[in-house]
Amino acid sequence: MTVTELSPDTAMHRIGALVRDARRHRGLTQQQLAERLGTSQSAVARIEQGNQNLTLELLGRLSAALESELIRVGPAGPTHLRVTGGRLLSGSVAVKSSKNAAVALLCAALLNRGRTTLRNVARIVEVERILDVLRSIGVSATWDEAGHDLTLVVPEQLDLAGIDADAARRTRSIIMFLGPLLHRAPEFELPYAGGCDLGTRTVQPHMIALRPFGLEIEARAGEYHGTVTPTGATSRTIVLTERGDTVTENALLAAARAEGTTTIRNASSNYMVQDLVLYLQLLGVQIEGLGTTTLTVHGQPVLDADVDYTISEDPVEAMSLLTAGIVTGSELTVRRAPVEFLEIELAVLAEMGLRYELSPEYLADNGHTRLADITIHPSQLRAPIDKIHPMPFPGLNIDNLPFFAVIAAQAEGATMIHDWVYDNRAIHLSDLTRLGADVRLLDPHRVLVDGPTHWSSAEVVCPPALRPAVCILLAMLAAKGTSVLRNVDIIARGYEHLYERLVEIGAAIEVFHD
Repeated sequence: MTVTELSPDTAMHRIGALVRDARRHRGLTQQQLAERLGTSQSAVARIEQGNQNLTLELLGRLSAALESELIRVGPAGPTHLRVTGGRLLSGSVAVKSSKNAAVALLCAALLNRGRTTLRNVARIVEVERILDVLRSIGVSATWDEAGHDLTLVVPEQLDLAGIDADAARRTRSIIMFLGPLLHRAPEFELPYAGGCDLGTRTVQPHMIALRPFGLEIEARAGEYHGTVTPTGATSRTIVLTERGDTVTENALLAAARAEGTTTIRNASSNYMVQDLVLYLQLLGVQIEGLGTTTLTVHGQPVLDADVDYTISEDPVEAMSLLTAGIVTGSELTVRRAPVEFLEIELAVLAEMGLRYELSPEYLADNGHTRLADITIHPSQLRAPIDKIHPMPFPGLNIDNLPFFAVIAAQAEGATMIHDWVYDNRAIHLSDLTRLGADVRLLDPHRVLVDGPTHWSSAEVVCPPALRPAVCILLAMLAAKGTSVLRNVDIIARGYEHLYERLVEIGAAIEVFHD
């Protein structure tokens, strides 16, 4: 990696993670590494936490002690994984916080004149990109010493002219700036990704949802040009044309500071929306209908509160970890799983023959989300009678659908996977054939998976889609021999320290560069 491409804070944490990964790969304790360096165990701990200033001389000593090139001069090469599969996993692993909720809450902080402290924030690429944008327009964003909690203070006037256009164009989440910004400026410009089309399914519903607040958007050469015209309305009803997560969040962000009452119908009630509602309620916004498809928001034109909110756990990461245990035939406990957002997935898995146990439920640190520890046991799986397809919550999570392709490959019989939401995502699941799976692409939205699979090792280039990329990695855990997954940077966009956490429960994964 090249340190100059990152902010100092981000670079220190990235280098710390690299040191920790290399130390564990060499089978060293922190004390053993400290002895090689002639320093203390506490100093090594600070380095791995990203809380120790590093000189080039110390980096050189670390590289020598770990027999690993931690940094390189010049452009960074792509990151690859070497996976030795066919090993059983064991023990337990805790689910980290939701990256989708984190992104929404970072955007929501723009509404608050007071201080926002977000706890348990996922340190992933998508979060860092949004932070780069926020800092570029004047927002103060400071991590605590442990690097888990983030404090944001928004200035009275945003420097929208100074926005980091490159960071903005590299995240689709930038669209959730529209809801807060319509309260900050009568006219503004916001960069958007070049491949983003106002007529596409993912963007047009936002325009429809925000128009009742007086926002009109025109696309001009890679920028949203927004114009806000006060409507004078004291109440409004918005019927979303699709029950999307981000479009519901954008409508909530706009409604929070809109005078009067806003009713949002056909709203998503998914996990990240619930986190956003809980945060807005802390700010003093009265919202009725949490967990339902009708939200009633009583807006407050001025939001000025010092708030402290802990982000809930990520059900998609929980499903990823469960899948790792299932495909390797392991007994594994996934702790702090948000079960209310996994109930359909668990019901489908039970139908397929998975044996698992749930601990008694307990509350997440946000005081609302239901958690449980899930212990899975090696099971003989069979294909379900019906096709597996996603639905808006409380249906099977759209982001969890790809994992069922890997699981279905373990099962006896043929399983139809119908990904009706995303164009062409199903195509990437056909890459599982490289590892021995029988996956037939029927059309851009449907694949037929015939199992059980005798997984075999292979070298695969990471598909340009986050969840299918992780599916390939998980299948490699089951494939005997050594596999190589190339160009895995996309995985860091949605997962925090996934590789080392898999290593901690028994996986053999090595990170390397060309």
